[in-house]
Amino acid sequence: MYFTDRGIEELENRRGEEEVTLGWLAEQLRTFVDLNPDFEVPVERLATWLARLEDEDDE
Repeated sequence: MYFTDRGIEELENRRGEEEVTLGWLAEQLRTFVDLNPDFEVPVERLATWLARLEDEDDE
């Protein structure tokens, strides 16, 4: 198990039943980067990966 799996599991356990919009998620990611600028690159990579998921299926 990767260390990050713990955080993912906590997210799923605490908020897994909630529905959110991608707009809400984008705003939370912006806030997180504002508070934690060292994570700008990983958050950017995650956001780009999520944005392009559908595109990969077209190839």
